[in-house]
Amino acid sequence: MSRALVVTDCDEVLLHMVAPFRDWLAQDHGIAFDLASGDFARALSYVGTGEIVDQAGVWRYLGLFFDAQMPRQMPIAGSVAAVHALAGHADVVILTNLQDHRRQARSEQLAAHGIHARVFTNQGPKGPALARIIAEYAPSHTIFIDDLPQHHQSAAEVTPDVTRLHLCGEPGIAAHIACAYAAGHAHARIDDWASATPWLLARVKGTA
Repeated sequence: MSRALVVTDCDEVLLHMVAPFRDWLAQDHGIAFDLASGDFARALSYVGTGEIVDQAGVWRYLGLFFDAQMPRQMPIAGSVAAVHALAGHADVVILTNLQDHRRQARSEQLAAHGIHARVFTNQGPKGPALARIIAEYAPSHTIFIDDLPQHHQSAAEVTPDVTRLHLCGEPGIAAHIACAYAAGHAHARIDDWASATPWLLARVKGTA
């Protein structure tokens, strides 16, 4: 009999990303990152001049961060325990929007924090990648967890039968992220694992 499948994002769901990225930019590059700007493309500026870091620069700094600074990322409160609890009743895999050559580094990063799960890398909308994972696992049912509304919209369009939880565990940006639940693309919006874990377990077990 097939098991349930949980497909979860990593950054801002399992591990903090923007906060350590902000601290590294300030410490090593003299760049301010306004977490509350709501516009990632214009959130980075050079201290002193106020000049906005252009899009190419943003991508360059993100690449440098993921190449060498991933040890700065710490687990979001409750995320590791939640994965362990879910893994007792379902297959748990990670679907992360990183380039493919960083898959192994992400696997090792998560393992260092006690999360031993298969990692799938992706670029762009996650609906098609989610569909491929479901086709491989053929689960009894699937739950998708992500912090970004566009990925819930993609999942809703490509895999409408999937249960979708919008969860952003970084308080510095959660209030500034559009709600996929309000848009009709997620079944719930819960931004802390203490509340999300029982909600997820009930659906994994089929009791809700």
